[in-house]
Amino acid sequence: MDYMIGVDLGTTSTKVVLFDMKGNSIDMKGNSIAYANNPYPLYQDSPDMAEEDPAEIFEAVINGLTEVMRKGNVKNGELKGVSFSSAMHSLILMDKDNHPLTRVITWADNRSSKYAEELKDNGLGQQLYAHTGVPTHPMSPLVKLIWLKNEQPEIFKKATYFIGIKDYVLFRLYGKYVQDYSLANATGLFNIFTMDWDEQALEITGVTRDQLPELVSPEYQLTGLAKSYAEVTGIPEDTPFIMGASDGTLSNLGVNAIEPGVLAVTIGTSGAVRVVVDKPVVDPRGRLFTYYLDDGKWVVGGPVNNGGIVFRWVRDQLFSPEKITAEQMQVNSYEILTDIASKIPAGADGLLFHPYLGGERAPIWDANARGSFFGLTRQHTRAHMVRAALEGIVYNLYMVMLMIEGVAGKPKSIQATGGFARSALWRQMLADIFEQDVNIPESFESSALGAVVIGMKSLGIVDNLNVVKDMVGVTNTHKPNQENFASYRELLPIWIRLTDELSGEYDSIAKFQRNHPNEHAKIAEED
Repeated sequence: MDYMIGVDLGTTSTKVVLFDMKGNSIDMKGNSIAYANNPYPLYQDSPDMAEEDPAEIFEAVINGLTEVMRKGNVKNGELKGVSFSSAMHSLILMDKDNHPLTRVITWADNRSSKYAEELKDNGLGQQLYAHTGVPTHPMSPLVKLIWLKNEQPEIFKKATYFIGIKDYVLFRLYGKYVQDYSLANATGLFNIFTMDWDEQALEITGVTRDQLPELVSPEYQLTGLAKSYAEVTGIPEDTPFIMGASDGTLSNLGVNAIEPGVLAVTIGTSGAVRVVVDKPVVDPRGRLFTYYLDDGKWVVGGPVNNGGIVFRWVRDQLFSPEKITAEQMQVNSYEILTDIASKIPAGADGLLFHPYLGGERAPIWDANARGSFFGLTRQHTRAHMVRAALEGIVYNLYMVMLMIEGVAGKPKSIQATGGFARSALWRQMLADIFEQDVNIPESFESSALGAVVIGMKSLGIVDNLNVVKDMVGVTNTHKPNQENFASYRELLPIWIRLTDELSGEYDSIAKFQRNHPNEHAKIAEED
């Protein structure tokens, strides 16, 4: 037996998948696949903070590797390689002795929003975007570095290295700081046209080249695993560890959305819309990211904050009785809600919802954005509200798709993944609003699979990434329902105009909320 391991360093957990190779392919259906998912907490000690403990993440990696090796009963010589996927935009400051000065500052941390706004206002943000491909937003490590330099100068000056979470994990395993082009691309410090650290970004942040990891290809291999970790995990010291890339780009690869015109739509807790192009391109208005995947393959798209987390809010705040009933009956509460929503016609009888409960990245790039219902009448019910919430999430993704059309052309088909894909209603809603066929790939942990395909190419097992099409089947295909076109075509322009109208007031309402914190919510959380 020959195996590959894919490791996906996520925001809330690390997933480790043992894939069974069949020749130059992957057995996606085999019972021999072993899987481990080790969660860790997100620390939010103050408003807008979103941090993780790097030691807890490293422990999750070691535990996951150990678990799948044991479950798979992998024997000496059978494991061909380990390849990595990682969440983007993480930042850790390290001291001269290679100890963390900070926790992992994640993409969701908004404490640097003031400096993102300054970059937008003074024009530097658009200048940087034009050669880094990273929109100006608090998610960006570049903006976080400016914030740290100004507001925590003692820590910033003490830092010897500025790295991300995958860099930290690999340093613990190999004693070397390296960062693949894909994750470097997401820092805002990397020039996508020179494939090197960007001089203007370094000057603005005050970071030097020797404080950053060595830049390497996603196919770069590390060997000589630390003996102590080899003994704990059961992975031989000479097993190649392949860099891999960022989770977003690898998700496109893992669902076979790497051909021109094939759109990948992901909705998990958050979401994204992405397409692969053959050279780096940027949006004239700075609203889309451009991230490296492989030679001649760049992923263009937009990430959204508000995906399944909005559905969770609807369930917890508007349908708590149904949630309790579902728990008592041991059934899925989300299935109950989608069944309720399915009874309401497309367009929710004119009720619109903007899903900006946690600020928003694409399409509006406004950390102060807030959610809203529009069009409420006495005839609307909770069922209308859940339908409108689900549609609002998809409307928002549709807006991102329109931006992508401007630089990459109209999509031909959609590969849809994420927790939402379990819902037939939501899948059909996506097909109807986008007016495109929606395919649900038969892939297991797409980012981990994408990492493994990169690893197989690195090891010479396959010649190119297109082999993924033979590994990813399709479980469902949804075609647009023409009966729903009329409603959505009429409502979408209203929804888009409202987005523009409301944007002028987001700062004001966010300021009010910060000055008048919700004490009732705090008490409820403490209870």
